[in-house]
Amino acid sequence: MASSAVIKIACVAVMVMVVAAPAAEAITCGQVTSSLAPCINYARVGGAIPPSCCNGIRTLNNLAKTTADRQTACKCLQSAASTIKGINFSLVAGLPGKCGVNIPYKISPSTNCASVK
Repeated sequence: MASSAVIKIACVAVMVMVVAAPAAEAITCGQVTSSLAPCINYARVGGAIPPSCCNGIRTLNNLAKTTADRQTACKCLQSAASTIKGINFSLVAGLPGKCGVNIPYKISPSTNCASVK
């Protein structure tokens, strides 16, 4: 009897982990802003792209695996950009390509994040 109770508890624990795992992996605005913080100076004045900026873009791209994650990242980018004065969105839009990353939407304040897949 004791072993069947252990098996039941183990099954419940596995089910809880499976159900909770997707929620735990959702991307946050904190991750978005911390990943892209090294890009702020470039986004304002251009020049050389810091390696840490490209690393952040790659990290963020790897984190945003689902449609919901990409939509959240898009909204977070727009929100963060609206608080930073002097952003040159032409420079920002070109950053992923210059860092060798392909993203499925244009980084712009006019992007409809709800349509990002």
